Amino acid sequence: MSSLNDGFDPTVIREYKSRMNEDGFLIVESEDNGEEYVNFMFAGEYKGREVIYDAVIYTLRLNHHSDLYELAEQKTSERFPEFNSMTYSVDENGDLNELSQKEEEIGMYMTELILELEEEGEVKVKEHVELDTSLEFGVGLDIGLNVEEVTSNVIAKFIKDFNSGSLELDETLYSFEMDEPEEA
Repeated sequence: MSSLNDGFDPTVIREYKSRMNEDGFLIVESEDNGEEYVNFMFAGEYKGREVIYDAVIYTLRLNHHSDLYELAEQKTSERFPEFNSMTYSVDENGDLNELSQKEEEIGMYMTELILELEEEGEVKVKEHVELDTSLEFGVGLDIGLNVEEVTSNVIAKFIKDFNSGSLELDETLYSFEMDEPEEA
């Protein structure tokens, strides 16, 4: 931990605390934030020193879907060496451009693979908190919780439990189903 990390500077910590809400956190503006994922900062202790934590908290459902997609991408690239992740382009009207026959084949393979991996329960996730001490500012936290959505109450409870040392994580392994598209 470098002494150049301003996330440990008492003056900087006071300034951040002054901007935090009544529950003791500050949402980091990001287009990634939503019902299942939130980036936020809060004050706590790390190795006996006060610090600003830069945290992301997300649902296990989102964690599962992300891991499932990553595994499918890996297996797809093994079968199709030219595959380096699906990207879609749009025309000047904002409509999706047509995929080539090869792109369509790869897309269908990946879709079928995701369904197969899901059905076989290949991906399982559990609650976790991972520390990242390599950040230039503060200490990073990567948090996966078994909640339906990430609300202010979920964040406030996490901070309270984490800072008091009473955080208990569920060790159960979970698997989720992808949402079925709704019929029109």
